[in-house]
Amino acid sequence: MGGNVLRTVYPICCGVDVHKRFFVATIITTEGIEPKYQKRRFSTFNNDILKFKAWLLENNCRDVCMESTGKYWIPVSNLLEDCVNVTIANPKWVRTVKGDKDDDKDSRWIGNMFRIGLVPGSFIPCKDIRILREYTRYRFKLVSCKSSEKNRYQNVFTVCNVALDSVVSDMFGKSASSITDYIVNSDTFDPEHCVSLLQKSLKKKADEVLESIDGFQMTEAQKKRAKIVKEHYNYLLDHIGKIDTVIDELVGPYESAVNLLCTNPGIQRHSAITVISEIGTDMSQFGSSKRLCRWAGLTPGNNASAGKKKSVRIMRAGVYLKPALVEIAHAAVKDKKNPYYAIKYERLFKRRGKKRAIIAIARMILTAVYNMLSTGEVWNPSDLDQIDMPPELREKEVQKSLRRAVKLLVAHGLIAPDLIKFTELSSA
Repeated sequence: MGGNVLRTVYPICCGVDVHKRFFVATIITTEGIEPKYQKRRFSTFNNDILKFKAWLLENNCRDVCMESTGKYWIPVSNLLEDCVNVTIANPKWVRTVKGDKDDDKDSRWIGNMFRIGLVPGSFIPCKDIRILREYTRYRFKLVSCKSSEKNRYQNVFTVCNVALDSVVSDMFGKSASSITDYIVNSDTFDPEHCVSLLQKSLKKKADEVLESIDGFQMTEAQKKRAKIVKEHYNYLLDHIGKIDTVIDELVGPYESAVNLLCTNPGIQRHSAITVISEIGTDMSQFGSSKRLCRWAGLTPGNNASAGKKKSVRIMRAGVYLKPALVEIAHAAVKDKKNPYYAIKYERLFKRRGKKRAIIAIARMILTAVYNMLSTGEVWNPSDLDQIDMPPELREKEVQKSLRRAVKLLVAHGLIAPDLIKFTELSSA
């Protein structure tokens, strides 16, 4: 019976159920078999949070657990983190039974689960990294919005019978931008003037460009819409530039880590900053590269019951980190200067498909990032010599492997010893 008793990890702890306007806290003190409970309710104003902090210190409570409800937990954590160990829990680990819950019961349940060590804490980086993360995530949203505006601007011309996007590779290139601005701002269309706007290699496609535009129909209302969309697009470009300036200032203390990650194929400066803003530079918080990859949502799920495996899809985690790593992986497999990831990708997608292969490459890159930040060494995988091996040396390695295989078979009595001489003569 003694083996079934759950061990108390935190003798004095507090469970907090956070909401927008208030939060309910329950301090649990373990003395003997039955724990003692003290419950109080506080508002989320700073004065009340400081009262909550003083109440914790009065009761010698240095360990607090709260559910990561939206952004409501952040103000509470900001004022507690200097002298209290705050554990932020994923809601799925502290979820109570439906139909029998309220704020008081929730805070008590969170405290009880945390007291016996059943609540794993979420990764919360230091304040500098959190501020950098706010900017990189905001930039991610603006870049997504910019892409939507590009598509919207292109659709304006598509519905007006302008098929210029079928001729040019980029509707926002110099030649295409000059032509679209001319169409939007002019009441008439002069083919000769349109041809004069073409630059470099696009001059050879002058006939195709004119053919794609000939017969277009664009009303004044549609021209106004095109101008509005283009103005918003230019505004987003300017806004992203301002954010990049602030990010460059914030990333100053981590410049060495950024330069270190840039030695990995596929990782550019902006990608390195995004990765650091999501995982920080202290890898001891994750413990191992496998745990980091699991936290980023790059490992297969484990869903088996009654001896049957139901699904091995990757987990829904790393909402911002995973897309960044997949983008890095796509760049890495296209890197012609260093074919390391490209060769591994080719081997994988033949067996597992392109989507699984690119996720596997993203996990390899994140594993490399973990080891680089842990050791401070530049990117240098242990099997790099096998990937970049010259053909002559590769052939020698194949012959050496064959000789080892033959000797192993002879040692186990599976083939005759005379075959070794035959193999040596044929290789010579």
